[in-house]
Amino acid sequence: MDFTPTEEQTAARDLAARIFGDLSTHERLTAAGTGSDAELWKELCAAGLVAAVADIGLLGLVLLLEEQGRTTAQVPFAASCVYGLLAVTAHGSGEQRERLLPGIGDGTVVVSGAVSGPGAVRESASGRLSGVLPVVPWLRDATHVLVADDRRRLWLVRTAEAVCEPVELTAPWSAGRLTLDGTPGERLGAPAGRADVSDGAPAGRADVSEGASAGRADVSEGASAGRADGSEAAGGADAAETAGHADPPVSAYDDVLATARIAFAGLQAGVCAGSLARAVEHTNAREQFGRPLAAKQGVQLRAADAYMDTEAIRVTAYEAAWRRDEGLPYASHALTAAWWASEAGQRVVHAGQHLHGGTGADLEHPVHRHFLWGRQLDAYLGCGSEVLQELGELIVSGEVET
Repeated sequence: MDFTPTEEQTAARDLAARIFGDLSTHERLTAAGTGSDAELWKELCAAGLVAAVADIGLLGLVLLLEEQGRTTAQVPFAASCVYGLLAVTAHGSGEQRERLLPGIGDGTVVVSGAVSGPGAVRESASGRLSGVLPVVPWLRDATHVLVADDRRRLWLVRTAEAVCEPVELTAPWSAGRLTLDGTPGERLGAPAGRADVSDGAPAGRADVSEGASAGRADVSEGASAGRADGSEAAGGADAAETAGHADPPVSAYDDVLATARIAFAGLQAGVCAGSLARAVEHTNAREQFGRPLAAKQGVQLRAADAYMDTEAIRVTAYEAAWRRDEGLPYASHALTAAWWASEAGQRVVHAGQHLHGGTGADLEHPVHRHFLWGRQLDAYLGCGSEVLQELGELIVSGEVET
């Protein structure tokens, strides 16, 4: 394994760090609320960072998402890259790639994800889709939503042709309820004319679901529709829908699910690193009885534990992303990264807030945003116990890769 970034990945990461650092300020984030920062999204797309993911791979995307997580920037970078650019690149037809990728790269096409368990979305005999997805992150900004039907086939649905309603959540990003009632959909990878989303997407919509996430949208009561947990996703996939990344072949659904888990684990690594950096700065500046808080052994131990957890999230995300880029089996590694991101991630953001003492209880303080992001990503990834159960079932079945 070699996680040393290439020259292209390093250049993209450094550019992303500069843009996020310059534009994702506390004042701008406060003004955005749970919405997106259209100016920041436009700047990222103009700099070519979304389009660059096609060249720098999933590991490169993880590096970029780390920089986003450090600043908790309110843009749909992760979702549009995972559910849009990477999904269409890997599983779209030649015509779909030619038509959709340029718009995704320049930000005029924004793709959110609600890849749900079986039964949430069904295809009728006429090729139209029906179902309800209660929570789709960043839905109000998306031009398209990637959904999975009860046979685990992937479809792109245009939001202009579905019913989109806002949903109020205590979460760092906006979400909406998507209702499909005989809505036309475009089957990913289907021959031209198989489905109904042709002739260009509406331009000018600049924002996509960031939290859209980790792959499976568990749409059961109380669960968010973009959950990255595929524990309910049983059943076979079309033999023709293969990712081509591993032997045996990986279905399109499983590949998108695993890719989303890895990407959002990388985002969580950045969120945790940003939370910890704020805690270190605070405990070094804040004095108690004439000494910095950072001089206290209890504070040092808590920060050290948070640092080790953050590094575990980072390295497992790097490994899983690297394996996918190299064409090696990666399903269990994606689950491992998701488990660390969920289980360790919530520990780190709790520690970051705790190390701020009374200041950490201030809902307007920047560290609280890291706390919200960390907990939202924890829930979106499916919570540690659920991910661990799925990994255990994979081991028992003998499907773990080497």
